Amino acid sequence: MRKYVTISVLREVRELLEKEKGDRDWSMFLLELYREAKISRAKRAFEELRRLLDEKDLKDIARSSVEFRRGFKLK
Repeated sequence: MRKYVTISVLREVRELLEKEKGDRDWSMFLLELYREAKISRAKRAFEELRRLLDEKDLKDIARSSVEFRRGFKLK
């Protein structure tokens, strides 16, 4: 049996979201918003790193990663 909850939001927010939601149910609509926001944040973070790091930094990170994996052993 699935459990449902109520989320209180301003009427204006609900009206705005309801227009965007269309015929989807609230659960699917909110999950889609969540996933899109998460992907968007990850892309922004990646682009920020690309802007901050130069080619030498990227090569050093790759080299360090390889060295770490070689030396890492589970006990």
